[in-house]
Amino acid sequence: MSNQGNEINIEKILFIDIETVPQYSSLENVPENLKKFWVQKAEKINKDKSAEELYERAGIYAEFGKIVCIGLGYIRYSDQKFNVRIKSIYGDDEKQILTDFFNIVKQYFNTDEHYLCAHNGKEFDFPYIARRAIVNRLELPSILSTAGTKPWEVKHIDTMELWKFGDHKSYTSLDLLANIFGLPSPKDDISGKDVYRVYYEEKNLEKIAEYCKKDVLTLIKVYLRYRNLDNIELNVEFVE
Repeated sequence: MSNQGNEINIEKILFIDIETVPQYSSLENVPENLKKFWVQKAEKINKDKSAEELYERAGIYAEFGKIVCIGLGYIRYSDQKFNVRIKSIYGDDEKQILTDFFNIVKQYFNTDEHYLCAHNGKEFDFPYIARRAIVNRLELPSILSTAGTKPWEVKHIDTMELWKFGDHKSYTSLDLLANIFGLPSPKDDISGKDVYRVYYEEKNLEKIAEYCKKDVLTLIKVYLRYRNLDNIELNVEFVE
């Protein structure tokens, strides 16, 4: 589908969402040399709770967490429909997840016309992926390597930033935006706060992968709503 005015070509956007967990199942399993840093971090997060109580939240920090799933989706326009393909890359091997994701980005989304889109991506998804890539000694694709890049050259779209309109006071969840926009949001029996439990207690990566794919679909719907393109029929395919 062609650009509308100065708008970005929908077909040049890769929509992503990541799911993360702490690197270890509990604080007692964290190596001593790293544990002391989490204790310091936990005290800054909430002085009224212990480092053990707060450890479930370690996954949101790239220094203490790891990526277990990356959901990605893209759109092709034909026959007056948006044909959406969504998949998840997931597993216990973070380096392999990142390698597979980077291979897709380098092969299909690697020109100056391409963009990455995520909700709260500029604060979370994009830097988290970049930091974990460095930890895993992986070379970043150019679309994620922002060092020395001017702000207007960064090819990142953030649906939360789009909603802020310059306001920096609060966080607005993707599900809340979908709700107020009247967009049907795929329901699941887990939410983001359950990923730690599902990964370490249920050991159910497939459930996390399905949840992640549904988040990518909601992300796409919200972005299309911003563009006033949500009246076009969606043909959605979840692929392995």
